Amino acid sequence: QAQEHERHRVSRELHDEVGQALTAVLLRLRRLADLVPDDLDEEVEATQAVTREALDDVRGIAARLRPGVLDDLGLVAALTSLCTTTEQGSGIRVHRRIGDVGPTSHESDLAAYRIAQEALTNVVRHSGARGARVTLAPTPDGFLLDVSDDGCGFDGTEGAGVTGMRE
Repeated sequence: QAQEHERHRVSRELHDEVGQALTAVLLRLRRLADLVPDDLDEEVEATQAVTREALDDVRGIAARLRPGVLDDLGLVAALTSLCTTTEQGSGIRVHRRIGDVGPTSHESDLAAYRIAQEALTNVVRHSGARGARVTLAPTPDGFLLDVSDDGCGFDGTEGAGVTGMRE
């Protein structure tokens, strides 16, 4: 819980402080573009583009730190969104079998989301996979989350991500 509270705080600060500062820079660059000589237009436009990319990056980091869709729409929608985002960002086809698991606790939803997030990140970074599968299914005791891929596997050495999933 302490880690999630910290993620929430950092996410909010990134969004509110850094995001607002970059937005202010974009607005000032827009005003500057009207004032500079024509031979500097290209440089101002390039600076605007870099600033827009930085703003998009900050928003993406903030969203990954605190998945608002999980709070707003629940585990099924959050996992579906995570699969779609992973697929679009990596080109790896993510097959999903995400079923309704009924009422669950916020803590178990958050743990499942974080595990799926880390597992899919590992698939993208390390597996060399062309495809992955995310399954969420009800069980008598709660639910089962399974993330698998058609990649090369790993040598059994656990990094921080696998250790975090285990915890």
